[in-house]
This record gives sequence, structure tokens and C-alpha cells, in this order.
Amino acid sequence: MVLFMWKNLNLMTINVMCDIIDLVMKVKKFIKIIICMSLIFILCSCGNEEVELNYTTKKVGDETVYTIKTKKYVVSDEATNLVMINVKDYGIMVAELYPDKAPITVENFKNLISSNFYSGLIFHRVINGFVIQTGDPNGNGTGGSEKTIKGEFEANGVKNDISHVRGVLSMARRGSDPETEETLNSASSQFYIVQDDATYLDGKYAGFGKLVSGYDVLDRIASVETNMNDKPLTDIVIENVRFVKYYEE
Repeated sequence: MVLFMWKNLNLMTINVMCDIIDLVMKVKKFIKIIICMSLIFILCSCGNEEVELNYTTKKVGDETVYTIKTKKYVVSDEATNLVMINVKDYGIMVAELYPDKAPITVENFKNLISSNFYSGLIFHRVINGFVIQTGDPNGNGTGGSEKTIKGEFEANGVKNDISHVRGVLSMARRGSDPETEETLNSASSQFYIVQDDATYLDGKYAGFGKLVSGYDVLDRIASVETNMNDKPLTDIVIENVRFVKYYEE
């Protein structure tokens, strides 16, 4: 009798243990399903996240009016001293050019814009608190256009009083110690936009314009994560650079 009861007890224990194991397996499976669903939801959310741009557009007749805060712009068919830099997923920066300060540099820049040179290029060098740089077809700082221009700055015997303060556009070039005629006149297509004042660059690089809109875009780009070579981990692409003019209602 005792033996019979002992066997029954063992059977009950085994059954309970099997039930517990089965329950644990079901719970684990349920947890896995929840985790997978959560990951799918997160990935889908990231993929569908709306990008907040810094401008709005409105069709007025045949023109598209771009509004950035209180300023309104329309694309110009002719070259102007206002240029719009449209950066994919970031927004628009508008800069005024200064041909009276750097005529050779501005003319070169306008020619590159007219040929759509900058469309599709990336910001290959980004240093938070310093500059964001673009204009290299190679995407790594080694390339440029087929033409180099005279460096319009004091170290090259040219008067240019544009100071490298926040928002200034300036030409990148090769450097050397000591400087040579070749490096002083090596600017081509690469340019940078100063994020924080860098007046120690004055007299050594050719400033040629300054942002009038889009400082928020400048700061957003400057704050991205970069690798050890200051290149953003995710490409920041220029959709186009176009001539614009102020819209008059």
C-alpha cells in the first residue's frame, strides 16, 4: 500500500514538473514573441519618422516660395548673390555672397553652382564647434573641380576683410609649412561654413559669403556623430545649390 502511494506521488510529482516545464517554455516563447514585436515596432517607427525641416513652401503662380522664419525666397533663373543650399533631411541654408570682397572666389563658386557641381555631394568633414565642409566629389577631402583659383586673402597679397565668424562661407585649400605659391592658390570647389567664431583663420583663407538663413541646419549638421576622420557616420547629402532672390509680395 505504501509502495503504491509512493509510486502515485512520484507520478504526480513528475506530472507537476512536466506542467511547470511546459509553462516555462510557453512563457519563454511568449517573451520572445513580445521582444520580436517590440523590435519590429521600433524599426518601423524609425523608418517612418517624419523629418522636421526648417522651411515651408507655397506655390504662388509659377513660383515656389520658400519661407524660412520671416524670410521668403524664390529660385532665380539668373545668377544672384543669394544661394540656397538644400540638404537632404536637414533643410535649407541661404547665404549671401560678397563679390566685392572676393570676386574670383565668388565667380568660381557661381560657375560651379550653374553646372550643378554640388548636387549629390556630401559634407565630408564635420567638427562640432568649428566648421562643416563639403565640395569634394571623392567625399574624403582629396578631390575638387578641375580648376584651382587664386587665394583671396592677406597671406597671398590680397585684401579681404571678411572675418571667419559664425556663418561665414570660406574656401578650403591645401596647407603646408612653410606655405608655397601652389598651396596658397590651391582652392578649388571645397568650402566650409564656420559654426563658431574662428577668427584665427582670418588672412589665411578666403571668406566669400555668410549665411542669412538656416543657422539651425548648420548646428544640426555640426552635431552629428562622426568617425576619427571627422566624417559623419551617415552621409549628409546636398540635394542642390541654387540661386535665389528675396520674394516680394
